[in-house]
Amino acid sequence: ARLHGARVLATAGSERKLERVKALGADVVIDHHRQDVVAEVRGATGRRGADVVVEHVGQATWDRSLRALAPAGRLVTCGNTTGWEAAVDLRFLFSRQLSLLGSYMGTKGELLQAAEFFFAGRLAPLVDSVLPLADAAEAQRRLERGDVVGKLLLAP
Repeated sequence: ARLHGARVLATAGSERKLERVKALGADVVIDHHRQDVVAEVRGATGRRGADVVVEHVGQATWDRSLRALAPAGRLVTCGNTTGWEAAVDLRFLFSRQLSLLGSYMGTKGELLQAAEFFFAGRLAPLVDSVLPLADAAEAQRRLERGDVVGKLLLAP
């Protein structure tokens, strides 16, 4: 988002994750366990709301993601780790002229565009840690605790 000139607001659920996303360049970080996400987004945007929300959690955060949108805002959904069922009040959708977009991977052309940023050193994968395959059980426990920022890799 930053590479395309966006002001970035990010949410996370622990001090460690908040510090990490701030260090990665988020302009505003919001603790979704301790703060009212919608109120914080509205406060950070002069009561307007977000033009785009990338929603990858699903059912648990769907409603607040919709409510955080600015008029004519877009919600891009690309995951459902907490469930796939979501409700939308259609009156709210059309009266605020919101757009709902599904995103799954991308085209080959989009991959090649992203690769240019990667090879230029402007994008990098976010790797939390690399553990030996023998520690797969511990890796799973860390994932279940939500103690991972980025990807956790297992290596032989």
